Amino acid sequence: MKKILVVATRQIGDVLLTTPLIHAARQQWPDAEIDVIGLAGTLGMLQGNPDIHALITTQPAKGWRDTLTVLKTIWKRYDLALVTQPSDRAHLIGWASSRSFRSGIIPAKNSSNWWKKWILSHVVVSEGDAGTVHVVAEKLALLAPWCQPDVQAAQVLPPPAQALPAALDTLILPSAIVVHVPSMWPYKQWPVAYFRTLIIELIAEGHQIVLTGSASPSDQDCIQQLRGLAPSPQLVDTSGQLNFNQLVSLFQRASLYIGPDTSVTHLAAASKIRVLTIFGPTNPVRWGPWPSAPRIARTYVERAEKQTVHNITLLQSTLPCVPCSRAGCENHNQSRSDCLIGMPPDRLLKVLRYLIQE
Repeated sequence: MKKILVVATRQIGDVLLTTPLIHAARQQWPDAEIDVIGLAGTLGMLQGNPDIHALITTQPAKGWRDTLTVLKTIWKRYDLALVTQPSDRAHLIGWASSRSFRSGIIPAKNSSNWWKKWILSHVVVSEGDAGTVHVVAEKLALLAPWCQPDVQAAQVLPPPAQALPAALDTLILPSAIVVHVPSMWPYKQWPVAYFRTLIIELIAEGHQIVLTGSASPSDQDCIQQLRGLAPSPQLVDTSGQLNFNQLVSLFQRASLYIGPDTSVTHLAAASKIRVLTIFGPTNPVRWGPWPSAPRIARTYVERAEKQTVHNITLLQSTLPCVPCSRAGCENHNQSRSDCLIGMPPDRLLKVLRYLIQE
């Protein structure tokens, strides 16, 4: 294989979780050019990755018109296409790009599976979010016809660390606790009021808190509710000021990270900081943050009040429906999740105090 295209047209966290696959392909074909195509705004997670030759952007909002434009630029340029997610658009890109081999993930049941199987050289069937195979291992299975990557040795590779802005660099202490409050979807959001209680208690106990988040209106609305809890440097707001490379630098400096089921939590896990994460409807067997150390047992169980895998401590509700692998109780992106609403701040505080003393 001289030229390989990895199709990663999904959200930011899923793009980051393609890095073990990309690295395994680089090890198998050390002289190949490996390009990645992804949605605009998601490829920052791969910026500076030494295994990647080029990043290609496609626009999610422009749909098929943009897809046709992209197809013209990649038409039959590659020997192998690795399609890392099951959408029709991703498989069309894979088919158009490769003149030889296409390896792709498809769902167990879908009306479009027939033509995807027809265009693929190798098929990986996904059990979906209720399945028992972690998405990292699922993506590595795309290489099965050519090699057998060691899943236990696989590592999620964060983007190279970049220096913090000077104004923030002088403020943030090595003992700082990073708190990421916003979730992309309400059904994954631990209540902001709970985060507020948690932060007040941690500041009262003498800890410096660093808030992270994007510049998006939804993230800023969320963080605005927390800005007045303490003056700087007790509470430092970095939201909207850091790219992913700078977030890695922040995580490598701080002592602990707290966050929900979101892409930044996956980035923190890969950056080797201790992580405390709050999971609601999502199945951790599939989506638990990938620990940073190689060759350790990376097995999450589907349900536990608390489970620790290397640098990750993951908390779940005690409700019997957890995890449901649905989009919240009403099964849509704006839904509530009773499993998160019913997880009080004092439960996290108890675990945090233990982690801080370790």
